Amino acid sequence: MPPVPDDASFIAPHNPRRDRRVLVLAWVAGAALTIIGLRFFFWPESAARFFGFIGRPNGLQMHTVVGLRDLWLGAVLLSIVAVGEWRLLTVWLGIGALVCFGDAGIVFEAYGRPLSILFHLFSGVFMTVLAILSWRRARRDHPAA
Repeated sequence: MPPVPDDASFIAPHNPRRDRRVLVLAWVAGAALTIIGLRFFFWPESAARFFGFIGRPNGLQMHTVVGLRDLWLGAVLLSIVAVGEWRLLTVWLGIGALVCFGDAGIVFEAYGRPLSILFHLFSGVFMTVLAILSWRRARRDHPAA
């Protein structure tokens, strides 16, 4: 009987350039999310239209909540990148991907603006790819993870 392969196929070989690229892309995602949050604070109606929310709710409460959510999530992602904790980065990016896909569904159901839906879907795919790359890197440092 041939030996059963271990999980080594899932462990990324040591590649500092790839690691650096993943961290840079995660940093870019965190910075973009922070900027999106700021945009919801300072230009709420423009940001809402761009991200697929048509019409104006009573006051700007929804815009403030979205802005605050994006600000703190961006800050958390930037912090994770700064400390280089690959396992936590994997979890954050995985959950972030689910949120992006959820946002795409909300925009589709509520307004159906194709460009906004595609933005959220692309963001979800981007986060998924980064989560996979980050997970593979984390497996190298923590094979039992």
